[in-house]
Amino acid sequence: MRISSIAKSIVAGISAGAAAAVAAVQDNVVTTGEGVTIVLAVLGAWGITYAVPNRPSQGA
Repeated sequence: MRISSIAKSIVAGISAGAAAAVAAVQDNVVTTGEGVTIVLAVLGAWGITYAVPNRPSQGA
């Protein structure tokens, strides 16, 4: 199955944001700093995953 780098980066961003959000809501309050951390986790995951190319396929 082939997954485009855009789809991979979206999934990576959602995963990173969800992980940061879970850690942020442990005290039932999301502060501004925690919100910034969630946004930066999503943007970082998008950027890194989109920038790293897929390994070229063997053959074909």
